[in-house]
Amino acid sequence: MINRIRDIRREKGWTLADLAEACAPPTTPQTIGRLETGMRNLSLNWMERIAAALDIEPEMLVRSDKADQPQIVASLGANGPEALSRTRDAMLATDLGGAGALVVLAIDYPSGEYRPGDHLWLRQLAIEDASKAINRDVLVPKKGGRFAFGRLIDRQGDLLGILPTGQGQKQDVIKDAPWIAVAEMLVRAL
Repeated sequence: MINRIRDIRREKGWTLADLAEACAPPTTPQTIGRLETGMRNLSLNWMERIAAALDIEPEMLVRSDKADQPQIVASLGANGPEALSRTRDAMLATDLGGAGALVVLAIDYPSGEYRPGDHLWLRQLAIEDASKAINRDVLVPKKGGRFAFGRLIDRQGDLLGILPTGQGQKQDVIKDAPWIAVAEMLVRAL
């Protein structure tokens, strides 16, 4: 296992000194540097202190060196899917196999069969392979940091027809989408 302290710290725009000061109790920048590089063991106690300082869950500090961590890229709210201001790691890292990156849509508002709290894992496909996703739920990026989510019902050239999962909604037509992600796994809390 390798840690992600440096990556997360840099995403926040923090220096070693910033993170050291944010820890409770504060520590030294040198200690944070040693923890980041693996020169010092990242114990459970250190994970909890650093995670609290970074305002993340402790398990986000470690990841497998075998696979990229799937990212939650959007949330489905009352007004449809919206990009997150910053992606975050999906909570249940698992290797599903297969080609193409995994992305996650967090469900914040009930829509069709999806409930608040659900995480829908989707596999990215090249846009040329969109026909493989016909009649499946998909997430497609749109201009302006927005997304379309729903059932892929049509593909004609560079146009994709998406039928949103909510009742009474009209088809969304997306032109020149850079990629499409097809639903592969639903994670629902018990």
